Amino acid sequence: MAGTARRAPARSGSASTKNVIPQLSWRAPQPAPIVLISGPEEVCAERATATLRDYLRAEDPSLEVSDVRADDYVQGTLLSVTSPSLFGEPRLVRVSGVEKCSDSFLSEALSYLDNPQEGATVLLRHTGASVRGKKLLDAIRAGTGGGVEVPCAAVKRDSDRFDFAAGEFQTAKKRIEPLALRTLVSAFADDLTELAAACQQLISDVPGDITAQVVERYYGGRVETSAFTVADTAIAGRYGDALLSLRHALASGADPVPLVAAIASKLRTMARVAGSREGSGALAARLGLKDWQVDRARRDLTGWNETSLGTAIQAAARADAEVKGASRDPVFALERLVTVIATRAPFGA
Repeated sequence: MAGTARRAPARSGSASTKNVIPQLSWRAPQPAPIVLISGPEEVCAERATATLRDYLRAEDPSLEVSDVRADDYVQGTLLSVTSPSLFGEPRLVRVSGVEKCSDSFLSEALSYLDNPQEGATVLLRHTGASVRGKKLLDAIRAGTGGGVEVPCAAVKRDSDRFDFAAGEFQTAKKRIEPLALRTLVSAFADDLTELAAACQQLISDVPGDITAQVVERYYGGRVETSAFTVADTAIAGRYGDALLSLRHALASGADPVPLVAAIASKLRTMARVAGSREGSGALAARLGLKDWQVDRARRDLTGWNETSLGTAIQAAARADAEVKGASRDPVFALERLVTVIATRAPFGA
């Protein structure tokens, strides 16, 4: 029936299971009387919320959308905005700030779980920043109210960001070359919001496959991209190209600190992979990396040995200290680091 929020199927398992409700991907949430969007990653939470709204609106364009703040709650609001209207339009109620909810909201929300309103979808956003509202979350997860949970875990590791970006293109059925994807993720290593926006811009603007050249044209000015270009050419032993890349990055306004950090990161990955005979998948899982990162590190190790790699890592540690204030000439520190890596020999040897 149009306008009625559908209940997601209950997860199989015993009644004693702590979390008996379905957990859905934030990329593909489904409507239910209660939808708990939990976890700190705001980009994913916003995407899940928008997807649910669009889903319900596609089912019935007369959808009524209301926003409620759990931390500044007016008594009686929840029942008011979920109650059927004269014409029976479906309702979507978006509740923010559940992690800092008032006592009044908590009490009314717990009562609401016992008698959800027909045709209403109540979306509860809890960032996990506090244990406030735990009683409500426990009740939802135990199955009271017929809800679902959409976890939005923090995206912190490089492998998590890579998965996030890859998922953006897979969802859009858009092909992106592996090198292009790696370059894009490197360009926005510190800001998931910007990475998400960049993915969507490429999906919208580029008619065909997305290549490394396309990513470079759009985002080549990003510091992190320049950093990995410097690192890649130096590690490959292309001394002249590495110095040119370094000077181009510095001329474009790159900060020496993230440049050194990017180079050091690649060297550390090489050191962790060096000497292992494990398959890429098993080694990646053990080290918290992606398969492609292990494969790339193994290719990068061509021509390196334990001594040269150790020398390079020591040089990176010295450069890191110098660009953070231990030297008055951070540019010279960077050039010396690139020289050590590209020549695979101590500076001046």
